[in-house]
Amino acid sequence: MPTLKINTGKKSEMIDITDDVAKLVPHDLTCGVCHIFSTHTTAGLTVNENADPDVRKDMLSFLETSVPWCNSNYRHGEGNSAAHIKASLMGLFQTLPVKDGKLVLGTWQGLYFCEFDGPRNRTLVVQFVKGMEPV
Repeated sequence: MPTLKINTGKKSEMIDITDDVAKLVPHDLTCGVCHIFSTHTTAGLTVNENADPDVRKDMLSFLETSVPWCNSNYRHGEGNSAAHIKASLMGLFQTLPVKDGKLVLGTWQGLYFCEFDGPRNRTLVVQFVKGMEPV
């Protein structure tokens, strides 16, 4: 099963990994799915617009406002409760269709790795499943 290594540079950031995952798609996979899974509890994955970088800034700003790092109600001893909550809100996996050896995404869509407790070295697991043609 392929893995994707990501080295993040900031405490919170969204990194476009669309091309990195696309390079892993088997060229002979005419119909199937791609599962991408983050093996970390303080990072997530999402699909969102990849044309305007302000969308990423807005997403990160919203998450920081909604789940701030400083909150006296957090009880987790490591001090990174906000990162755990943000990762759970975003989700740890994405599943994308594959057709004719390519990821199926909308015109403006991209796949993002969401770092919430960086900088760190991260690993994603990527799995391709061959499927039958949809009806």
